[in-house]
Amino acid sequence: MTGMYRLWPEPDAAPLTDDQVLDCYLPADRSRPQVRVNFVASADGAVTVGGYSAGLSGAADKRVFGLLRMVCDAVMVGAGTLRHEGYGAMRLDERRRAWRSAAGLPESPPLVLVSSRLELDPGSEMFTGAPTRPIVLTHGGSPADRRRALSQVADVLVHGDAEVDLAAALVELADRGLRQVLCEGGPHLLGSLTEADAVDELCLTVAPQLTGPGAGRITAGPPAAARALRLGHVLTADDNLLLRYVRA
Repeated sequence: MTGMYRLWPEPDAAPLTDDQVLDCYLPADRSRPQVRVNFVASADGAVTVGGYSAGLSGAADKRVFGLLRMVCDAVMVGAGTLRHEGYGAMRLDERRRAWRSAAGLPESPPLVLVSSRLELDPGSEMFTGAPTRPIVLTHGGSPADRRRALSQVADVLVHGDAEVDLAAALVELADRGLRQVLCEGGPHLLGSLTEADAVDELCLTVAPQLTGPGAGRITAGPPAAARALRLGHVLTADDNLLLRYVRA
């Protein structure tokens, strides 16, 4: 595996050890609720290649992707992204499960699905094979029969009347002990979280590719007020930039 180097702060010519990379992403205070968002984008701002994010994600991005899942309390994904990217059950490898157990965390974080229409199959592997019971976030206007069906395989939380009230949902997740929430997209969910002023941290991998016009950005939806961030760190590996921004 190619080494990962720190460019800022405190540039270091030596590759970071596994423990040093982990330290770059450990939550500073697990008791404080926080939403961390993780995305990969091309150098010209595209979020997909050929319609999928996998075409942008190399070894360095996958390394950080795995670390972020390992240290979080829950993984939040929009239903559209979940279907499009082909999510299965939320399983971590043995080494990461062991780390979580040693840290006093459940072996696997639950998958938190955000859905308005609840077009989700209760018999899919993401539910039936989940090591930790998934959570579905929806609103009061979603189909009641689908809520009942999904409640057999997941905890269905209803917040909001016609759209999901993410701020209220995050409060309930924190009350359940799920304070460190990792959002893996997609762009519409990031747009909604930004509108709700709920994003505390953005981890962004800039992949060394020019994809040309056509692909969308990491965020989508109606315009929202700009939110100031400050730079947390800059790492590099295999010509990728691994940026971490935190709430200003």
